[in-house]
This record gives sequence, C-alpha cells and structure tokens, in this order.
Amino acid sequence: MWLNLKFLSWLVLIVGAIHCQAYVHHTFVIKETPYTRLCSTKNILTVNGQFPGPALHVHKGDTIFVDVHNQGNFNITIHWHGVKQPRNPWSDGPEYITQCPIQPGVRFKQKIIFSSEEGTLWWHAHSEWWRATVHGAIIIHPKKGTKYPFPLPHAEVPIIFGEWWKQDILAIYDETIFTGGAPNVSDAFTINGQPGVLYPCSKPDTFKLKVDHGKTYLLRIINAAVMDILFFAIAKHNVTVVGTDGSYTKPLESSYITISPGQTIDVLLKANQKSDHYYMAARAYSAAPGVAYDNTTTTAILEYNGNYTPSSPPSLPNNLPYFNNTNASVMSNKHNQTLFFVISVNTFPCPNNSCAGPNGTRLATSVNNISFVDPYVDILQAYYGHFNGVFETNFPDFPPYLFNFTAEDLPLYLETPRHGTKVKILKYNTTVELVFQGTTLVGGNDHPMHLHGYSFYVVGMGLGNFDKDKDPLRYNLVDPPLMNTIAVPLDGWTAIRFRANNPGVWFLHCHFDRHMTWGMDMAFVVKNGKGQKAHILPPPPDMPPC
Repeated sequence: MWLNLKFLSWLVLIVGAIHCQAYVHHTFVIKETPYTRLCSTKNILTVNGQFPGPALHVHKGDTIFVDVHNQGNFNITIHWHGVKQPRNPWSDGPEYITQCPIQPGVRFKQKIIFSSEEGTLWWHAHSEWWRATVHGAIIIHPKKGTKYPFPLPHAEVPIIFGEWWKQDILAIYDETIFTGGAPNVSDAFTINGQPGVLYPCSKPDTFKLKVDHGKTYLLRIINAAVMDILFFAIAKHNVTVVGTDGSYTKPLESSYITISPGQTIDVLLKANQKSDHYYMAARAYSAAPGVAYDNTTTTAILEYNGNYTPSSPPSLPNNLPYFNNTNASVMSNKHNQTLFFVISVNTFPCPNNSCAGPNGTRLATSVNNISFVDPYVDILQAYYGHFNGVFETNFPDFPPYLFNFTAEDLPLYLETPRHGTKVKILKYNTTVELVFQGTTLVGGNDHPMHLHGYSFYVVGMGLGNFDKDKDPLRYNLVDPPLMNTIAVPLDGWTAIRFRANNPGVWFLHCHFDRHMTWGMDMAFVVKNGKGQKAHILPPPPDMPPC
C-alpha cells in the first residue's frame, strides 16, 4: 500500500512539473549555534544560525516550499502555525500526529499552501520543547494589486516574545518527564531574542525600534514563549489592534495587549508623543494558585529619530496589568455538531509517592478525562494507509463526569484521567460548536488552545461554569474574532465555531508546552467530501520514516 502511495506522489509531482508551476523555495538548516545571554554562552538549536529564525514573506494565496535540512543531533519537526494547508496535512508538522520526526542528517521538503490567511502568523518546531529557540515570523502581505484595510504604515516590524533558560531546554524537558513535576521557570523573557536592560549583561544588545515623529508603524506581535501568557505595553503610547492570527479585526485602541503563547496580534503604533526614548515592556500573566512563573520583565526601546536629549532612564509603561489580573487577561446559528471539552490539569499516582508532582504524584493534563499518548507511528499515515491499532476513533463529545468544574474543593478521584490515543471523526463540511471548559482540578490554569488546519470564530467567553441555556444567548454572532489560538480563562470557558471543510488529520492542543507534553491534546479526523477538490492530497515522496 505504501509503495502505491509513493507512486501516486511521484505522479503528482511529474504532472506539476509538466505544467511548469513556479514556486518560491526556501532552505531551513537546523543546527546548533552558540548564543550568549545573561552573562553565559550555550549552544541552542537554530534555523540558519538565527534566533529568532528567518522571517518568511509571502502574499495571500501563495504556495511555497521549505526544504528542511536537519543538521542537528536531535529529531525535529516544523509547524506552520495558523496556515490552514487546505487538503495538505502532510506538511503541517506536529510530531507523531501528521508526520514522524525529521531525523539527524535527513531532509524533508515541506509544501506550504496559503489560502485565506493575511497578516501575521509564525513557524516553530513541534518536537519536544525545541520551539523555545526554533521559531520565526510568517508575514502574509495582501495579494498583489490589493491593499490593507487601513492606511499603509510607514514600516512593518515583527516583535517576537520568547523565553530564555540558562539551562539547556532539552535538560529542562527531560527532567520534567523524569520527575513528573513542573518545569523550572525561565530565567528571562525576550523581545526579538534580547532580554533587555533589566537583566544582567543585556543592556547593550537591547532591541531598539527607531521611529519618525508623526508616522504610523505596523507591529506584528508574536508570542513564542513556551510557558506564559504575556501583557505588553509601550510607555505613554496606545496601540490599535487591527489583526489577530492571520486575519483582520475591527480596530480596537488599547493601552496594552494580552497575548497567549501561539497567538499573533497586529497593532498600529502612532509615533505621536514627545520625541524621546520609551520602554516597550512585557511580563507574565499568571493567576493559577501555586504555579511558579517567571516574574521578570523584558524590555525594548522605542526611540524617536531627531536631535534631542533623551530622558534618562526612559519611561517604563505604567499600565501593564498586575500578574494575576484575570479580568485584564480576558478579551471581551445553527450548528450540527456540538462538543463540550473539559480541559484539566491532573495527576497520576506514583509508586511510594516518588514523583515531584503534588503529594508525590506525576503531573498530567487531559481533554474530557483522556490524557493523550503519542502513537508509535503518526496518525495521518495510519489513517491514510488504513493501518490498524494506531489510534481509536471514540474520543468523547462530552466529559464522562459532570461536576462543579470551578468549585474550590473537588474530590481527589476526579484528578486521575485515563491514557489514550483517541481522535474525533468529523464528516466533511460539518459545522462545529466547541465549548472549552476549564476546571480547578490541581489548582486550575489558563489554557491557550490551538487548532491546526483551521481558523475559528470565538463566539463567547466567560468565567465560571458554562450554562448551556443562558450563555449561548450572549454569543457574539455579529462580528466575532477569527483566530487559531484562544486562551480559555482560569476557571472559565470559551466557545468557538468552525466548519470542518479541510479534510485530513488536525491536531488540537494547549500551547503551554508542558500541558501539551502532559496530555492536553487530541486530534480531529475530517473525512473527504464529494469531488476531488474535497479530498486530501496524496503524501509527498520524502515523508520522514518512523
């Protein structure tokens, strides 16, 4: 069967060559590179030696190829976050979901198909926690001959938030897996790879954004942090949000933004203040009780051009919300498939209480009481090739237990989930309403949930338990934001809607990497529709082997 699939793939490539299609090609070389931060040097995994990695510039509707060469010492995959990849899950990238990892010394040419996306997205590693340093921006410009839905900015600047550990990120990952406890928090946050003036040995390399007075700048903001939701503000300046997750939004002016790991936000900045130097700053939002977090602040400098004596030190933003301000972190028809997914932090018992989680347990997470287990071969290959025994198709539409999800004291038996590799099958073109409900189990937490292969409308959000009779009456069905990653608030819920019109296997997971590793994952299998244009494309010939 697999030989036949490869033959079909080569046939497709030959037909494409006959039609002389011209695509832009990029090369990503994965390798270890020495970088110095916080007074010490370590090797980090990079793309083309860069941290953050190179930005990809495309136009709406383009198709490109990225030839990924793994010259490092570790398995790797690359995910094109927010790119819908119509009918082409083969290049989506999540390890053991749509592909096996690219092994050291191996290369994989990924075909990236852009469709309706426009604005800012990003790419990142989707193996273990390598995305800490393996990530970069995707800038999707309007189609040639079309314009932005706002006045053309003077310049466009990616602003990428990250986290930096003095320790090797693989050591952090391995220790977390071995002990069953929470990972060490990062030693710094970064803006475009630099921690900023508030950290040791960092002031000279602080990122500077130079602006001309009176001009407007488009900031393409990406949260590539591994573990934290962030607040961001610029001293004495407001910004106007005009886009999220590769789509435009109704303009909203604000003195700060909240951005979850995985999210992108496009904002317009008017350089309309007194010519001076001003700090841009970001710090964590973390309201989960007992959960350690990085309480430091990363800075960059907004610097007006011209002849003047700058203030010393520059102004810091005075409007960044406090770290546990949940209210500040929450952004304020007919369907034929309703899903209710309860997302929880959990624990598994350990022999003799020998693990580093609460009361000697091993930390875990779950969706509808299923803690996801990676299969031995990727789910997409198994689905397409009709392999048995790789996954089960009985992922539950609703949780097995109904209880007061946000109560302060819950029975301990609710903390233990079941292991499983389960998927939810959706018929092509099904309209899905999915409600995420958070819980207070093991203290609870916020959860930035990301769906591959789709953008979805965020129709509702609230604190407490979702009320199926009252809360849908308050849905925003007029102008809901279109996103691919949305934070489910601490002890709250979020409702989304999407149409399952992209056949294939598509991953759903929390974008806190520790939660994804612990099992807050599942996958949708969207079946083929009628007609060839509603069928999944055949696999490329160089899919990495397991």
